[in-house]
Amino acid sequence: MWQLADKQIESRFLIGTALYPSPEIMCQAIKASGSQVVTVSLRRQNPAQGDGADFWSLIQSMNVHLLPNTAGCHSVKEAVTTAQMARELFDTRWIKLEVIGDEYNLQPDPFALLEATKELVSQGFEVFPYCTDDLVLCEKLVEAGCQILMPWGAPIGTGRGLINPYALRTLRERLKGIQLIVDAGIGAPSHAAEAMQMGFDGVLLNTAVAQANDPINMAKAFKYALQAGRLAYHAGIMPERDLAQPSTPTVGTPFWHQ
Repeated sequence: MWQLADKQIESRFLIGTALYPSPEIMCQAIKASGSQVVTVSLRRQNPAQGDGADFWSLIQSMNVHLLPNTAGCHSVKEAVTTAQMARELFDTRWIKLEVIGDEYNLQPDPFALLEATKELVSQGFEVFPYCTDDLVLCEKLVEAGCQILMPWGAPIGTGRGLINPYALRTLRERLKGIQLIVDAGIGAPSHAAEAMQMGFDGVLLNTAVAQANDPINMAKAFKYALQAGRLAYHAGIMPERDLAQPSTPTVGTPFWHQ
């Protein structure tokens, strides 16, 4: 079991609900993924106004933990207001905090993100901040009260994987007591496995499953990739070497003379 904030869950795979060909395929893919935490956006579909009523009913029927997000927010005020709406609608303290600073690569605004985090923590939220892999920013978010951070692997929707493994490894080494979940940029199951092999606690993704030719089987592929990566991390991955080393030692090997 995995202790994520105040919940005990089994899967380390967090999954999004956007971009699927149909609501039915979305539900099947989420079930195939084994994920127990699903992220939803209030700014794109607002259940309080009856937007996508069938969609919200489907989500609520899946018996998963909801992680509302503030996707689409560009200011502290927008993000805080959206988080407050989410708490009211879904009766949850959890919020995936996004405050976008750049439209080109959808990079988080580090200054607004930190300010919004401080405000929401003071209001009793469990903040899951979507951030870059900058160590100083992440340390400041922890100082603000975050126990969970969601650094990107690459910009949202690019599928480029872990573009800065050094920075991610540094986060894992320096923030030992913090839950770290790679969020954004994951495009292939191998990317997810790599993150888990580094010792990250989980992976959140959406596009790589939702826009695959076969979202259901892709969800399964990611499920097993995360499990493999986590097992490898605990088993201990062999170090890379500059020189070849025989896998079968010669000492004690019998030999014969003509």
